[in-house]
Amino acid sequence: MRLDPGFAGGDYYDAPLGPGPSAGLGLARRIGHLTYRSEVELDARFGRDAQAGEDPAAGGRYAVESYLDHQADKLAARFDANSYLVLSRAMDHHDVGRSRGGIGAALSGITAQMTVAGVASDRLYPLRLQYELAALLPGRPEVQVISSPAGHDGFLIEADQVSKVVAGAMT
Repeated sequence: MRLDPGFAGGDYYDAPLGPGPSAGLGLARRIGHLTYRSEVELDARFGRDAQAGEDPAAGGRYAVESYLDHQADKLAARFDANSYLVLSRAMDHHDVGRSRGGIGAALSGITAQMTVAGVASDRLYPLRLQYELAALLPGRPEVQVISSPAGHDGFLIEADQVSKVVAGAMT
């Protein structure tokens, strides 16, 4: 995103060069979306289908490309690129164990009952990390696995399964 000419070093709000870094933000969204969703889901939804009315062999798009373009355009129209960078950087650099003696030491002081859940197809936060977290928590809670082909976004899509996890945590 920073390489987008419209980024202007992050000072694009009054820049005369156009809409700011919408191309870079759109590319970031496309890449992110491929990480949030799973290959299985994208293949099931789109396969190698061409976008309606387009021929990929003649410069047209595949259906998955059209979908990613649509998602990129939606994000670029409603989200500020600098905010996206700040949020992404905060997620990349957060470490609960930093300056607390490591993750195990930081988690060992938790006195609340904990629930740990993960989506089986999540590549952003793989299920193995949920098991590692549960093993470090006092009481070693059982990991609640949400079954979904949707990858990371499974927590948004599988409302029934997520509701059961939340309801179980509240009893």
